[in-house]
Formats: sequence, structure tokens, C-alpha cells
Amino acid sequence: MFRTKPGSRGARPRAAGGARRSARHHPLTSLAPALLWGAAVLGYKYACPFAQRDDLPSRIATSAVLFVVGAMLIIRIHRSLLRDLRRIDEVAGAAQGVLLRPLPARLEGLTLAARRFSAHPAATVGGDLYEAVASDHGIRVVIGDVRGSGLNAIGTVATVLGSFREAAHDEPALGGVLRRLDRALARDLRRRARLEHPSGGPAEPGHPLAEEFVTLLLLEIRPDGTLLTVNCGHPWPHLLSAGAEPLSHADPLPPLGPFPLPTDLPVRRCGRLLPGQALVLHTDGVEDARDPSGRFFPLVDTLCSIASGPFTARTAASDIQAALLAHSQGPPADDAAVLVLCSEPSRTVPPQSTGREPWSAAEPSVQ
Repeated sequence: MFRTKPGSRGARPRAAGGARRSARHHPLTSLAPALLWGAAVLGYKYACPFAQRDDLPSRIATSAVLFVVGAMLIIRIHRSLLRDLRRIDEVAGAAQGVLLRPLPARLEGLTLAARRFSAHPAATVGGDLYEAVASDHGIRVVIGDVRGSGLNAIGTVATVLGSFREAAHDEPALGGVLRRLDRALARDLRRRARLEHPSGGPAEPGHPLAEEFVTLLLLEIRPDGTLLTVNCGHPWPHLLSAGAEPLSHADPLPPLGPFPLPTDLPVRRCGRLLPGQALVLHTDGVEDARDPSGRFFPLVDTLCSIASGPFTARTAASDIQAALLAHSQGPPADDAAVLVLCSEPSRTVPPQSTGREPWSAAEPSVQ
């Protein structure tokens, strides 16, 4: 229900629930338990004849009454705090679910599964990001890692994912998607710099905004299984077949943020994803996870073990998660994410095209 001030035309409507929330967070409201406690003590002290006695039983009875009243107030405060915390958790969970929404289980003949770990114990979303969409240009995937971890990186994650979800459908070339992400990140950094430096000056050297960057990898899977990638400082995915091999050994581009993109973006052709094969994409938090003795997580050995037997996207992601947690003996110290894409054995893959598909007509250079 909305209320307006009587006699005012064009007044802004105000929700009655908002007034109740404002009253609940008023400074006097936070003092209510202390005031109630004081009123109970004074009332008992001066209004109860039994409290005027000075013998031992009277003192014991007085202490018992005050203890009961105090315990009731503490229980009430505790329940109120738990209720507010549950509301906050619900809102935060909904917001994080919208930001890094669950991947579809199947996408154009592929099965998908993902696992993520946040360095912040209260966050399910950290500095790692991933998304997969089916577009007119093929299946497009992004996985990235924002500088920093936990809650501080969520704003940049939102910017990159929002831009990718638009550009993946609009841009005919994978390089065009990357340029859209680069421009969106630059706008976000300028906006944040203006908020922290109202005078209009750029962020000072050494300031976190001046050193903000995002490593990411863009992947396009065409209907014939052809794989195209653009890599900006991110770990290469692994192809699971008879074993586990990196998709490429080429040097990536610099991360987004500190440096401008080159005029000619190297979009790399990295073979094909055939039925029964899988791709494992991950962030550097997976490879960098250490055990108590300081040894890094053996990712390649884990992937080879998975590839040696039957697996699905879900079982592969779960096996990597279990191995990582067992190695680090708990959540990793840094944000980490794993994304597995399996080409179903029954998937029909058309012959590899020797010409240029309509959606790749604007591709600047495919190596």
C-alpha cells in the first residue's frame, strides 16, 4: 500500500512498509532494550515492597527477577538479530544468483557444469566469473578472473558479465565481443574514479583503481565443433579426450584494463570439440591452490585421472572440486572457478566447413 500526504498534488508515493523499516532502524529503537531494562529495574526497585527488604532471601529473589528479565531481553535481541540476518542472507543470495546465474544443464548438444569457491566466507560470488550462451554465432563462453577477491571484485564481475551477455548475441566476431568488454570495463573504471576523486582527476598511481585488471578467455564453439579463442592473460583450457592437453601453448594478450587492445586481435583456431570430448576451463585460483606444505594443486594429473574413465560434465566438475578441497584441506585461499563443457557422444557434428561461415565474416584474423 502506498500513502501520500493529504492535500498535496503530485506528491511522491511512499510505501507504508518503508516507514516501518525506517522506524525499526531509528536510533531510539536501538536503545529500546536498554531503556526497557532500566525501566524494569527501577519499577521493581521502587514499586515492589519485597525489593525494599535487605535480608538474604530478598536479595536472592531480586537477583533472580533481574536475571529473568535480562535473559528475556537478550533472547529477544538475539532472535531479532537472527531474523534480520536471515533477511540479509536472502537478499544477498538473490542478488548473487542474478549476477552469476546458474548455467543451463544442456546447451546445443553440450552438457555443462561449474563449481566456484569464494575467498570470502559469506559470499558465493567472488572475483571469478563465467557464462555460456547460445547465440546465432555459435556457443560463446567467457571465463575470467578480476584482480582482488571476494566482495571487492563483485562490481567488476557485474560489469564484465553484463557486457558479455549483450555482446555475445550482437557481435558477429569474437574480437568484437572482446572490444565491447574492454570498453565496458574502461567506462566502469572511469565512473568509479569519479566517485572516489570528485575533482575529476584520475586515480593516483598505486591506487587499486589504477591497477585494476581482468584476465579472461573468450571461447566460441561452432556447430561443426571448431573452437575459436581470444585469451587475455588467462590460463588455457584443457581438452579431455584420451588424456588432458592444453588447448594452446601460445602467449596470451595482456589482461584487460591496464593496456589498450591491439588493432589486430589474434583470434586462434584451436581444433575441434568432437562428440565424447570435453573442455575444462578454470581460473588461476585452481592451479595456485596449495596444500599445507606449499605444494600446488596437480590439476593436469587430476584431469588425466578423470579422462581415463567414463565421466560427465557434472561428475568431472565434482571430482575436480573434491580433489581441490582435499588438496588444500579446505576452501582455497583465493577465489577459484571450474567450468566443464562435454560434447555428448550422441551429438551430431556436421563436417568441418572449409569456407567462412556468415557469423565469421568480420573476423579480423584467425590463426
